[in-house]
Amino acid sequence: MGNYGDRVRQSLLDSAEELFAQHGIDAVSNRRIAEHAGNSNHSAVNYHFGSRDELIRAMMLRFSEDTHARRQELVAMLGPEPGLRDLLSCLIVPFTDQLASMPVPSWRARFLRQMRAVPSMTEAVAATITSDPTVEDLILRTRALLTECPPSVLTGRSWILGRIVTDSCADYEERLDHIGDEPNWTGFSNFLIDAAAGLLSAPVTSDGDFLGARATQTWA
Repeated sequence: MGNYGDRVRQSLLDSAEELFAQHGIDAVSNRRIAEHAGNSNHSAVNYHFGSRDELIRAMMLRFSEDTHARRQELVAMLGPEPGLRDLLSCLIVPFTDQLASMPVPSWRARFLRQMRAVPSMTEAVAATITSDPTVEDLILRTRALLTECPPSVLTGRSWILGRIVTDSCADYEERLDHIGDEPNWTGFSNFLIDAAAGLLSAPVTSDGDFLGARATQTWA
């Protein structure tokens, strides 16, 4: 169970994730996070994390070890010549498996969607995803299968794909919360992988850098 300080940190992380997911990053104060966690110390965030930025960093990294381990398992099962869908599975499934392991309601995907909505946080989200060397290798291998797609187009499609995965998972997470469907994250991940493969391998009829700097942070 950990010591008291660990439990308080966990409670603050859970509280922040729920509130950020519901109301947005900038709309929630540190005091509100502490109160929602049942902590009478309104400075609890600063006391346990040092600053709001460190709280958010801890939120971004809190499941990174689990997703990294799951991704390595999937990579180890790849054949000698994996196809596009195989590589995309290694990128997407660890995230959907993480969401599947959480109780309903979960707030993780909706929190990440809110993070993407704040311009100053966009790079932090992308950096967290691509900081895993296994992810970096998978991205390179994916690009090697798509050499017929101009680099600028592939970069733009990858940026779109990152938003599709995050936003679609957030919408499905919300659906499970509000409608009460039986969770089927395995089926949903297959749906995302099919869509991702189609997007990246679609014919190119117009070559251009249409998204510019907005697409500099990608994950495929």
